[in-house]
Amino acid sequence: MCKLIVTNKWLVIASISIILFITAMFKGLSGNTSHVEVKPTKVDPNPTLSTWVVDWQWKSGMDDLRSISSGLTSVQVFAAYFDETDHLYFTDQINEVLPVLFDTLKGIVSTGVDLTLVNDRLNQNGTGVQKDPDLITRLMATDKSRSKHIDEIVDTLTKYDFSGVEIDYEKIKDSDWRNVCEFYSELYQRLDAMDKTLRIVLESRMPIEKLSLPKGPTYVMMAYNLYGTHSGPGPKADLAFITQLAARMDRLPGENIIAISAGGFDWVDQGKVTALTEKRASQLSLKSVNPPKRDAASGSMYFDYIDDDLVKHTVWYADDVTLSQWMSTLRQSGYPKIAIWRLGELGEDTLEQLNRWVQ
Repeated sequence: MCKLIVTNKWLVIASISIILFITAMFKGLSGNTSHVEVKPTKVDPNPTLSTWVVDWQWKSGMDDLRSISSGLTSVQVFAAYFDETDHLYFTDQINEVLPVLFDTLKGIVSTGVDLTLVNDRLNQNGTGVQKDPDLITRLMATDKSRSKHIDEIVDTLTKYDFSGVEIDYEKIKDSDWRNVCEFYSELYQRLDAMDKTLRIVLESRMPIEKLSLPKGPTYVMMAYNLYGTHSGPGPKADLAFITQLAARMDRLPGENIIAISAGGFDWVDQGKVTALTEKRASQLSLKSVNPPKRDAASGSMYFDYIDDDLVKHTVWYADDVTLSQWMSTLRQSGYPKIAIWRLGELGEDTLEQLNRWVQ
């Protein structure tokens, strides 16, 4: 009987010791949380697809849209510019087309139709400036100038009943970023109160690591222009470029979107560079000196051809296989929300590929 009592006593002492030890460990850890890294779990939502219709190729864009509309979450209408007085401006063509275009889109897109604003300035004499950084400086300079710009945006959305707005302001000066981020925040608050959405397009060159981008808007990273009008021949993107951009986007708030680009470019030996749709690039491939090849690093097609003036051209472009590789890379990187720049003369296989993405 005494032996049993002694055994129970030691069991109690041992239990108390274990409890005290665990408690001490817990207190030690909780008092040193600066060294404990808690990583959020990345949510993998269902794949989504959005795309752009542009005013200069709206007819073929609408043809493509009708082929993939059942799977689209939203459409962005690329149609608004600025005039010489820094006010929003619609071309005569889009003023005629927009009501019909908008009514058509409204009936077949599940989420909504957004108006894309770009900092291109068109002058009355026919000249203009693409991606005008000075325009951004003026619009963002003061609380008053930002408020005035936001009022005009809100009035435009109300007039045409767009679901939201997309801001595609590029070549922003480093000195303007603080005011631009204030503008993003102020615009989001105004639109959110109206139950309107805000998307913000980001260039790959933008210093997003150094910016205090506000919570609320959806951010869209342009995963293209690796090669283009600013460079010699090459793909619009490659798999390494896309993967790197996806990793950079992880630091931004919200569930965001990465945009990839259809079509390609035609480089002439003398230096001229022309943008091509997929269908046009495919047509030119029939003139290829040698059979077109596929680049392993990017999945893109490329070939050379000689034109009627005996001038050599080099073409790089994305087809359905290219887009499939890029989209799969984004999915593996945790970005199933994708945007396609842009509709208009996409190949039939590409349209089928886009439909499969959301099925």
